[in-house]
Amino acid sequence: MHDSPFLADELFGRVLDEYPDIKTLKKLHAKIFFDQHLHQNPSLGIKLMRAYAANGEIRITRHIFDGIPVKNVVFFNVMIRSYVNNYRYDDGLLVFKTMSSYGFIPDNYTYPCVLKACSASQNLWVGLQIHAAVVKIGLDLNLFVGNGLVSMYGKCDKLLEARQVLDEMPRRDVVSWNSMVAGYAQNARFDDALEICREMELLRQRPDVGTMASLLPAITNTSSYNVSYIKRIFDNLVKKSLVSWNVMITVFVSNSMPGEAVDLFLQMEDCEIEPDAVTIASILPACGDLSALLLGRRLHRYVDMKKFRPNLLLENAILDMYAKCGCLEEASEVFNSMKFQDVVSWTSLISAYGRNGQGSEAVALFAKMQDLGMSPDSVAFVSVLSACSHGGLLDEGKYYFKLMTDKYQIVPRLEHYSCMVDLLGRAGRVHDAYNFVKEMPIEPNERVWGALLSACRVYSNMEIGLVAADKLFQMAPQQAGYYVLLSNIYAKAERWQEVTRVRSIMKSRGIKKTPGVSNVELNHKIYTFLAGDRSHPKSKELYEELDVLVGKMKELGYVPETDSALHDVEEEDKECHLAVHSEKLAIVFAILNSEPGTTIRITKNLRVCGDCHTAAKLISKISEREIVVRDTHRFHHFTNGICSCGDYW
Repeated sequence: MHDSPFLADELFGRVLDEYPDIKTLKKLHAKIFFDQHLHQNPSLGIKLMRAYAANGEIRITRHIFDGIPVKNVVFFNVMIRSYVNNYRYDDGLLVFKTMSSYGFIPDNYTYPCVLKACSASQNLWVGLQIHAAVVKIGLDLNLFVGNGLVSMYGKCDKLLEARQVLDEMPRRDVVSWNSMVAGYAQNARFDDALEICREMELLRQRPDVGTMASLLPAITNTSSYNVSYIKRIFDNLVKKSLVSWNVMITVFVSNSMPGEAVDLFLQMEDCEIEPDAVTIASILPACGDLSALLLGRRLHRYVDMKKFRPNLLLENAILDMYAKCGCLEEASEVFNSMKFQDVVSWTSLISAYGRNGQGSEAVALFAKMQDLGMSPDSVAFVSVLSACSHGGLLDEGKYYFKLMTDKYQIVPRLEHYSCMVDLLGRAGRVHDAYNFVKEMPIEPNERVWGALLSACRVYSNMEIGLVAADKLFQMAPQQAGYYVLLSNIYAKAERWQEVTRVRSIMKSRGIKKTPGVSNVELNHKIYTFLAGDRSHPKSKELYEELDVLVGKMKELGYVPETDSALHDVEEEDKECHLAVHSEKLAIVFAILNSEPGTTIRITKNLRVCGDCHTAAKLISKISEREIVVRDTHRFHHFTNGICSCGDYW
């Protein structure tokens, strides 16, 4: 080795450039240390520092740095970068500050790295000092320094300054634009972030995977136009990375487009892109929204196969998926298998039991959570109050509302008040619910009045129903559901003239009733049905089977509930109108296309009507199937002619 020092230099240097594993690295280090020539080679010292930093051994990196007797600016740059790449931003800034005491001037490699530390630690004060320093020596015109300044100002919420730097840069690359996009996105200025993307395109700078990732922090309830625009960016990517797929899936899920999210995930699989934990955590909520249990179970198996657990975020997503699919047993198994459960885990399970009509079990879970020393938060109380409401547990609901305010000092929000109004209303205490609304210390919102109006429909309280409806028409004049509820109250009272007046108002204002939509999953594919849907290739067979089922139902005593149907048509036409509701079509489709005995799972975008509820009970008995329907209010488990809700929904 001593006879050919230059060959040794080259050999060791080449191995270190490949960043060997820590065991190999330490062996090389020992050989270099004991060879005096190599030990004094600054090039090998720098490569050792980089290799140790790449392995996360920042302490050894610093030890080598301190042991170098004669340093130059490169050593300082490598040490700063080593700290920054290992998330020790303050230590990196400290090394930067000591450079001047050694007589070294930072260069165009130093400043971008230090600015990255300022961005990550949101250290605006040091960032401002660096900006002033680079302007003095003209380095602000350097592309990488400029990019660092844009990012630093964006991360420190100084968006005007970030934009000014971007505008003054003589040359910009995709990183420059992405840094500005990220600055707007991280400050929830989504429209501005998209405007930057459009500017990029006008200047013939193609948005890339980094652009997609930069948009991620602001992806919440964007307009359909913006979703389309982001999808266009995604479609135009020359090469789609896993990050870009994850971002696009998140866009769809965050904007209540679960069907599109699932379709995209299946496309991703077809492209042989392997999902990671982020992908799975992103797509599972869509599976829950669609009751896509088969896909959800497959993803659960994939998580176990890849050993992604323990991962609290991912495990909570799996738990919530099973809960939304009405699979209490599987949700409980996931919960019990978790090494650690947080308030989100407990809340998901409590909510699941409540929405599935097992209010007593939900209350018991809530009590157990407290016994284990975990303090319920505001959302947890919404779950337990909702569970009490669905289960008709009036006294328990009152107790927990008082416990929330007295013991935990949580100020009730509109969601809690809405739960209490719903609780009282469902229990038939409509006047008490109305008095509760009048005594609220904050202004009731649409959900509160909506809960009261629903109670008035169930218990035919026209007097209070008119008050609630009037408030709702002021708050949401275009919301068809409230007009329909009022119309149904009149219809139950056979006040047909008022029914006609309400429907005339709807017509004059251009308000149309939200069409019923039901989803059912078969063989990992989601099928969607609308009321009166005849778009399916086998719709003839579907309607023939439905007619047969209706005949069998009538033999069991079924009488269509036409009270709330349009009164100005013949009784036979009312029956036809009810017969083609979307959930009936979805159920029949599942019966025709699945094995006998298979559980049928339906999700509906509206509350199940009384007629469909009765029909589903009878169909479950005739077909000897369990039918699980999730509507906007709760789950209904229909088995052998009985519903889990006990006809209380």
